[in-house]
Amino acid sequence: MSTPTITKIGSKAIARYVRMSPHKVRRVLDQLRGRTYREALIILRFMPYRACEPITKVLRSAAANSEHNQGINPADLVVYEAYADQGPSLKRFRPRAQGRAYQIRKPTCHITISVAEAKSEE
Repeated sequence: MSTPTITKIGSKAIARYVRMSPHKVRRVLDQLRGRTYREALIILRFMPYRACEPITKVLRSAAANSEHNQGINPADLVVYEAYADQGPSLKRFRPRAQGRAYQIRKPTCHITISVAEAKSEE
């Protein structure tokens, strides 16, 4: 596999307040960084994780942004940056024995993907 050289920074897309742990999302994003747009879509289609669905939406949005705003062909795109930051946790309470209550934290995350135009060296 030849390494593509980035010629022009494309666009980025952000999904905010995704109801998923950022730790679980990062496990998928680590597989995409540096891949071409098409490779990333194929990887996401066959990975068995729930995080693949929102990541696919963000990746397609970033590609659409670069195509619409800068006229870059999606076939020439590479995943330049991909990261997940922690969002606010939803706090819920579970009743326990003898009138007590335990706190349950439901994490959220912000998914950011940047794509760039690349020329492959062959």
